[in-house]
Amino acid sequence: MDRESKSILRPTPLESQIEFRPGDFGTLAEALDYAARGVAGFNFYGRKGELNAVLPYAELRARALCQARRLMQLGLGRGDRVALVGETTPDFVTLFFACQYTGLVPVPLPAPAGLGKRDFFIHQLRNLVKTSQPKVLISSAELVPTLQEAASDLGVQFIGSAQTFDELPESNRPLFASEPDDAAYIQYTSGSTQMPRGVVVSQRAVLANLQAIILHGVKVNENDRMVSWLPYYHDMGLVGLVLVPLATQRSADYMATSTFALRPRVWLELMSQSKGTISFAPPFGYELVARRVGALDVSNYDLSAWRVAGVGAEMIRAETLEHFAEVLEPSGFKKEAFLPCYGMAEHSLAITFSPLGEGVAFDLIDRDKLSRDKQAVPVDASAANAAAKAFVDCGTALPGHQLQVRDEKGEELPERHSGAIYVRGPSMMSGYFNEPELTSQHLSADGWFNTGDLGYRVGDRLVITGRSKDLIIVNGRNIWPQDLEYIAEQQRGIRTNDALAFELTTEHADEHTIVLIVQCRETDDAKRADVIESIRNSVRTEFGTDCHVVLVPPHTLPRTSSGKLSRSRARLEFLESESWEQLRTSAA
Repeated sequence: MDRESKSILRPTPLESQIEFRPGDFGTLAEALDYAARGVAGFNFYGRKGELNAVLPYAELRARALCQARRLMQLGLGRGDRVALVGETTPDFVTLFFACQYTGLVPVPLPAPAGLGKRDFFIHQLRNLVKTSQPKVLISSAELVPTLQEAASDLGVQFIGSAQTFDELPESNRPLFASEPDDAAYIQYTSGSTQMPRGVVVSQRAVLANLQAIILHGVKVNENDRMVSWLPYYHDMGLVGLVLVPLATQRSADYMATSTFALRPRVWLELMSQSKGTISFAPPFGYELVARRVGALDVSNYDLSAWRVAGVGAEMIRAETLEHFAEVLEPSGFKKEAFLPCYGMAEHSLAITFSPLGEGVAFDLIDRDKLSRDKQAVPVDASAANAAAKAFVDCGTALPGHQLQVRDEKGEELPERHSGAIYVRGPSMMSGYFNEPELTSQHLSADGWFNTGDLGYRVGDRLVITGRSKDLIIVNGRNIWPQDLEYIAEQQRGIRTNDALAFELTTEHADEHTIVLIVQCRETDDAKRADVIESIRNSVRTEFGTDCHVVLVPPHTLPRTSSGKLSRSRARLEFLESESWEQLRTSAA
């Protein structure tokens, strides 16, 4: 790859000036062929919002073809995996598309983003390399020693940086791009409730999802421009904010996820500077921005062009989005721009979208009836009380896709009855890589996939209530961990996303031991004891059950590679802690 990034930097972001046509392609290589006919492309920004690199789609295609010939020089065969640490750089997207032109399968892997300890990152990376069995493993130069440590003795043919890879000779063998039924990439799940799984997404599946998103989900138009800080190794970041702009010949502006974590206001600066119209984030992203932006900062932004503020990837809380809209209203942000959606890697990305321009719609129901009878009985807002709970309406299934809510026996439930969510459609994965038994457990022969999520229907609209693996059952009553976490977050000094709740059911503890891990900034022992007792009393009052509360320092709750809080990791870490020993001793 010719490294001429300095010569292609431009003082202003790229603008596309040729025809707009939502692409109807058979493969991602064809999508890039189309995109390369225009002058749009990707822009990469640094820690302070400075423009670091510009990659027009025409140049991306030329570079990808060069890298494809280097991959061929390694003697790789069709279907072989190429693992790419998903850093927000031109090198990642170039190598990703190089695989598309050679019939190879890119495997985006998580990059360290300050979300976990180094030893855990190495452990996770080694597991992912073991399961994906790549022939090539590429990252930035500074991460190569870490990659070598993680992938030692795993049979990887080439481990190195993108710069080192550039020095390889190019093959003169003809290139044969992937075909529609070939795998487009392997997307690892975030691992919020279990170990990450390698989702095999075919060219046909991801193209079907792109078409549905482009034409029906966000209805991309010729004036759209996208801005993102989402990681490339996450399905929303890769499919929604890399492949969608490319397949529609729109430009996109990127900042690294680590930059967003340190300076979330850069997101707003880029939206304002480029007049971005489409951007997506999990709820915690909106919450972090609203917390960091001061009243005096708001006047510096112009968010009036932001027409689609997508929100998904985790449970959505009403107060989070309402707070963001209230704080940013003076900058021109419109709450109607919020677009709740639902999806997952196993379905390429998107499953449902709310109607554009509607904003966030909430379904207010009787929480006790939902917990006890699994029925979502509406409650009038004027008569709402402490037992009322608001869930977000995530909209309807994309055209050509189906969803059902089923009971424990697999029978479809009528509307407003809570159960397991199943989906089917042309965007479905081929399966979990090298895990046929796991695939058959979740994906039926007739194409229905058990998402592991719980929810209910209101007409053809879907409401998500939580993850089945997270659900806590006490005396026949369902308790959502989010409700327990919300109670903890109402304490003075405790913020949103400062708490994780889970249940322990082991032989060493009571049958139902609820644990709340809470980040606390208080250092006085007496005041910390008061916080613990206040949380326990509130849980007893609200749910009639006890819980074990553990206070931990700020920024220590475990997160997934995509930044979501991880209850499964929190549970494992707790079981290895002194707190568990103390609880086990007291229970005995």
